[in-house]
Formats: sequence, structure tokens, C-alpha cells
Amino acid sequence: MEHEMSLTVTSDGGRRVSRDDRGEGVISAAIAVLVMAFLGVGMWVAFNATFQHASSRVNQQVNCIGQSAPTC
Repeated sequence: MEHEMSLTVTSDGGRRVSRDDRGEGVISAAIAVLVMAFLGVGMWVAFNATFQHASSRVNQQVNCIGQSAPTC
């Protein structure tokens, strides 16, 4: 990746170098944080759905202990 720089001479004879990609690191970090947040939310939703399903199956099996009902 190339970084473009331009040299500007001020009216008092000083030189100033300006860069075009000043906020690039902050923007990249923000995008990375957003991607990780969306991944975390997706993983939580998947975990929660799996846990709820497993919990209901365990409760059903525990309630069937000692019964001779055909639904168990």
C-alpha cells in the first residue's frame, strides 16, 4: 500500500507534509470492532437456541423418569 504525501510550502517559508490517509487506522479498527461484535451476537444467538433446545429435551426426559406413559 502506497502512502501519498504532498509537500506544501507555507507563506513564511516553512514546509508542511500532509498525508491523505490520516484516519485510516481508526477506521480499520472500528470496522474490526463491528465485525467482531456481529460475530459475537451471531454466536450468542446460536448458543442460546442450542441451549434452549437441549434444556427442553432434558426436562422432557427427566419428567419421564419412572413413568410408563407412551409419550416418553
